[in-house]
Amino acid sequence: MTRFVVTGTDTGIGKTIFSAALVQATGTPYWKPIQSGLEEETDSEAVARLAGVPIVPEAYRLITPASPHLAAEIDGVDIDVESLAPPPGDLIVEGAGGALVPVTRQTLYADLFAKWQIPVIVCARTSLGTINHSLLTIEALHARNVPIHGLAFLGDAVEDSEAIISEISGVRRLGRLPTIDPLNRETLAEAFAAHFDRMDFV
Repeated sequence: MTRFVVTGTDTGIGKTIFSAALVQATGTPYWKPIQSGLEEETDSEAVARLAGVPIVPEAYRLITPASPHLAAEIDGVDIDVESLAPPPGDLIVEGAGGALVPVTRQTLYADLFAKWQIPVIVCARTSLGTINHSLLTIEALHARNVPIHGLAFLGDAVEDSEAIISEISGVRRLGRLPTIDPLNRETLAEAFAAHFDRMDFV
């Protein structure tokens, strides 16, 4: 079964692009539990455009572009954490921002990951500061007994940073998705195939 959660070390690092590449390569349905901000292309819409795979509708679509806990409060929506259960079967779940982003004022995404016990792929950018951000993210997940499948790096190659994060954390490197320009279905598929082993995700 292909069933993973994709989280990140920060927001805006490209984990939606990685998610699109992964669902395209595996043909796996995609689910974003909570979408905050609807004015621009949503993550589900981006994945559908880039990967052409089935999209499971979001549990919550919030208008305000903010952390889910705040967006829900501003929009007048109560997020029921108990209702956020991933559908059965093959699935790629994408969180929002980093692993410690609040879903509500009492629950972080990492808390949901601990409850779900679905292997997590940690997306980490390769730019300056990634060692600290990545190791903190991994420690937070380990503290909650969240299973970690591996690390996916995003950006230009920085071998020492990528290597030391894996060495210190004990989490394996799955590969690195470079910056893709132009970005479309074909170039995304080519980049993923060149930098990742599809068998690591089955």
